[in-house]
Amino acid sequence: MKLIAGSASQALSKKISQALKLPIIETQTKRFPDKELYIRILENIENEAVAIVQTTYPDENIIELFLLLDAVKRAKAKKITVIIPYFGYARQDKQFKKGEPISAASLAKLISTLADNIITVDPHKEHILDFFTIPAKSVSAVKPISTYLKEKKIDLVLAPDHGALNRAKKAASYLQCDVDYLEKTRLDGSTISITPKSLEVNGKTAAIIDDIISTGGTMAEAIKQLHSQDVRKIYVACTHGLFAGSAIKKLQDAGCEEIIATDTIQTQFSAVSVSSALEEILS
Repeated sequence: MKLIAGSASQALSKKISQALKLPIIETQTKRFPDKELYIRILENIENEAVAIVQTTYPDENIIELFLLLDAVKRAKAKKITVIIPYFGYARQDKQFKKGEPISAASLAKLISTLADNIITVDPHKEHILDFFTIPAKSVSAVKPISTYLKEKKIDLVLAPDHGALNRAKKAASYLQCDVDYLEKTRLDGSTISITPKSLEVNGKTAAIIDDIISTGGTMAEAIKQLHSQDVRKIYVACTHGLFAGSAIKKLQDAGCEEIIATDTIQTQFSAVSVSSALEEILS
């Protein structure tokens, strides 16, 4: 297999390449004066198995993925695998209101017309894989995140809500510590209490683990309220760090000890790589 490193996933592609000794295909990418994207594959890949590594966020990276797919198809590659570290639009996985598209399904079906199989990391909901009409698998970032957290001496892993509890339980099993989830209780029209469902945080070092951090508002409020309950330290970890708007400032101002994300989206907080999880499924 040979790799194509999309613009959104250069660093991750290099790690996979080095670990598995897979060559990265040379490509040319540029923008025309009107900002249209130009893609060209500079090597012969006829009858080769090719894996394209590209996060589909933000939107411009979706266009790049489709152009890469078309170029690889036209170059007569034998098999095309698409590795999507962060599958953008995954949260739009159902029709919430009449007249809306199911964006995750639309994107999955389009990718399926050009690829042979899909690998993604921590999709927002596992049923998203069913939207693809070709074989689709996911890998988890929980183990590499937990490995990073081991040195932090975590006493308690918290899920941001009951729906994320399974992820927190997996992390707690790696870290051999307690686990709980945060429960919101509306006290009145303008006040919400956020507390662990069962366990006390007094004097403990806690880690809140989620799949995505976007605006960070709910997470920041949870951090503030846990500090009011005399938590010792709070680490915030996620697979996909979108950090939209002032999310980082909110989390830091709330008293977060450290913000930890993976390299599915490359940011200054990408302290953890998902390369090991991807290498395992590719090898």
